[in-house]
Amino acid sequence: MSRYELVATQWVESPPERVVPFFEAPENLEQLTPPFLCFRIRTQGELKMRPGAIIDYTISLRGLPLGWRTSIEEYEPGARFIDTQLRGPYRLWRHLHTFEAERDGTRLSDRVEFELPFGTLGDLAFRLFVRADLEKIFAYRAHEIHRRFGGHAGGQELSIRPI
Repeated sequence: MSRYELVATQWVESPPERVVPFFEAPENLEQLTPPFLCFRIRTQGELKMRPGAIIDYTISLRGLPLGWRTSIEEYEPGARFIDTQLRGPYRLWRHLHTFEAERDGTRLSDRVEFELPFGTLGDLAFRLFVRADLEKIFAYRAHEIHRRFGGHAGGQELSIRPI
C-alpha cells in the first residue's frame, strides 16, 4: 500500500486579509469543488473554523454517493489549518492549507498526504483514475481561486508523487 503526497501552490493578486477568510469559512468549500463531485455539506448549524470542528458532507465518486467526515486538526488563524478525514473514501487524507503574503498578494499552498484503501488494488486505482481525478479537482479549484482573487490563469503548480 502506497502513501502519496499532493502539493499545489498558487499565487493570487489579493492580500491574505481578503483571501484567508474565504478559506476559513467551511461553507465555501462547495464553491471550490467541481460539480461532478456533487459536494454537499451535511453539518447543521454554524460552521466555525476551530481545532476539533467536525464537518460532514457527501460527495459522489463515479455516481456512488459517499459520506465524508473531516476534523479540523490544527488551526492558526490567518496562516494555516489542517483538515483530516475521519471517515470517507481514503484510508488517510490529511490536508495542510497555508497562506503567505507574497508580492502584494498571497501564496496559497496545499499539501495533502493520502493513502487509498485496498492495498494493491488501491494503488492500481490510483494509476487508473484517482491521480487524474485529483488533477481535475485541483485544476478546477485553481480556476475558481483565480476567478475570485486574480493572479495568473493556469498559475497553479501541482505535483502528486508516492512518498
